Amino acid sequence: MATIKDVAKRAGVSVATVSRVINLSPQTRPDTVESVKSAMKELGYRPNAAARTLVSKKSLAIGVVVADVSDPFFGTLVKHVDTMALQQGHHLLIGNGYHKKEREKQAIESLIQNQVGAFIIHSKALDDDTLLAYAAENEAMVFINRLIPGLEDRCIHLDNYRGAYLATEHLIQQGHKAIACISSNHDIEDSQQRRRGYLDALKAHGLGQHDCSRETLGWIATGWPDEQGGEDAMLKLLKDSKQITAVFCYNDVMAAGAITAITDNAYRVPEDISVVGFDDSLIARYLHPKLTTVRYPIEEMAAQAAELAISLSNNKQSLATNGGYKPTLVRRQSVQRV
Repeated sequence: MATIKDVAKRAGVSVATVSRVINLSPQTRPDTVESVKSAMKELGYRPNAAARTLVSKKSLAIGVVVADVSDPFFGTLVKHVDTMALQQGHHLLIGNGYHKKEREKQAIESLIQNQVGAFIIHSKALDDDTLLAYAAENEAMVFINRLIPGLEDRCIHLDNYRGAYLATEHLIQQGHKAIACISSNHDIEDSQQRRRGYLDALKAHGLGQHDCSRETLGWIATGWPDEQGGEDAMLKLLKDSKQITAVFCYNDVMAAGAITAITDNAYRVPEDISVVGFDDSLIARYLHPKLTTVRYPIEEMAAQAAELAISLSNNKQSLATNGGYKPTLVRRQSVQRV
């Protein structure tokens, strides 16, 4: 396979000159451009990203850090970043942080070492000061699902607290009083905010007398934020609090696990126990019954993050005039009035 060095040798020019031709530099003489293009055609050479950055010093790669790309939520995020990136001639490099400080740091450092041109970072374990330092050194670094003071114009985020409040309030409006919560066991702000939204909605409607001891009383169960974690948490709730008539779940996949536990134990959804999820992921529309959930517009957020990161990498003015997204409730068939 021909290399940029082969093209330079055939055309009788330097590698830097070939790079200038590839990058459409106006400083290259027309006859030199023709000579280089002819050599490329003869050798069957196709420019790659590395060649295009030799002169511009800008990589056409976008570095994306997520918790776990195998999670459907993060898979959707990556997919929509990739769609936007391809439209603008970029490609992706992906790192997993697993909500752990060292892993997130390693993932970000790896992308920096690979000289990516733009970054989209989903970080929950690293503190604000660490991320501020990274952002100061990398002007095209955008943060998703995180609001960092001082970097508001580079943050794309959702009001998780409001989403949980909406979900719980909806159950209350349907007459439910014995409302449990299935929460993620990851000690991240999303879990904290959604749990607080749940508790505050109960309190606002006179159902929060036992906020401080609600978990010990069996009203809150935690688990790994996947189907198995949701199933295990629901089984614990059924064992500890048989009077439950509704449950708010941290995300849709945990809700799917909860529904399995409910139906496996001869209860019905929603006739016996109503269920609300969070995210409005694809699975919500294919569960039986279809899942009432809080919509997390990750598709739009990922696209905006990609557009902003690419814009910043091209030294254009920030586009994040409003990076804050509001959750909405999507009503389906998993909630019934009591």
